[in-house]
Amino acid sequence: MIRPAIASLSLGDPGVHDISTRLRAAAQNGFRGIEIIDTDVDAAAEKLPGGLTCENRLEAAKNIRGLCDELSLTVIVFQPFRQYEGLLDRKQHEAMIGKLRLWFDIVKILGSTMIQVPTSWLQEGTTGNEEVLLADFREMADMGLAERPVVRFAYEGVAWGRYIDTWEGTWEMAKKVDRPNFGLCLDTFHIAGRAWADPTAQTGRTDDADHALEASIERLITEIDVEKVFYVQAGDAAKLDPALSESHPFYSADQPARMSWSRNARLFPYEEEKGGYLPIEPVIKAIVDGLGYDGWVSMELFSHELSLPDAELPFRYAGRASASWRKMTAVLRH
Repeated sequence: MIRPAIASLSLGDPGVHDISTRLRAAAQNGFRGIEIIDTDVDAAAEKLPGGLTCENRLEAAKNIRGLCDELSLTVIVFQPFRQYEGLLDRKQHEAMIGKLRLWFDIVKILGSTMIQVPTSWLQEGTTGNEEVLLADFREMADMGLAERPVVRFAYEGVAWGRYIDTWEGTWEMAKKVDRPNFGLCLDTFHIAGRAWADPTAQTGRTDDADHALEASIERLITEIDVEKVFYVQAGDAAKLDPALSESHPFYSADQPARMSWSRNARLFPYEEEKGGYLPIEPVIKAIVDGLGYDGWVSMELFSHELSLPDAELPFRYAGRASASWRKMTAVLRH
């Protein structure tokens, strides 16, 4: 059976809503797993004497782990280790390797063995050269293999990645990296949001949306080794009306269109009453029923509302996620 988890950020902005409140909201609404993000740790560390130091990050991670243990929550992943691969400035790369060593300490304290790595969306200062990317990921994976316990990496194809923006691209990379601890995070939003949706179109869809998604799903079922799917994220998004343009309030010149859409208008699956419109069901069915995936599925959304100073917001969003989980599992055979 798949197991219910939720991303901590989906329950409120860490700078506004305390991690203890968000964890309590998750546990009270039936979630057993939690994704902890770097800003959870940083926000807690900043409150400690001395502020944001490496030592305080470790202390903050200990405190978060203690809260999770009290609530019987498992930290399934620490994320996102962003903008890592393909850096042209190798001094920047070495700085990221130093950061990774700190993350190894944090992830162990949290009681997890997994770090999520989204595809880089840096528009400058990177290369898509496959040899460079493979070398970067193999270095990362080999470092994880040397840790005890071994640290795994879940590579996620974000829909606005600079060089890789599909699950197909991440799967090809994972096969070529060829390390047992380097696998995938499959995200229903990113899969449908890239193959099917276009927030800049009035229809909200690409020209060949249905055909493209159907073909992608068929490939997913036939090509992916389910043992390399380290965890799954489930999410939807609202159709923008009007479509995203320079005059839209969600528009940001510094962000790719799908990123601006995602940061502001994500929803949990089966929230059609709130505007959800992506064909999420065939994607999650393909992963769970088609592939036979049997692990953590984490409910995830982003919204401009998450920074509102409403004390009940974490509980309200956790309740929404719980209702979404029940609707989703009702249509799955596995």
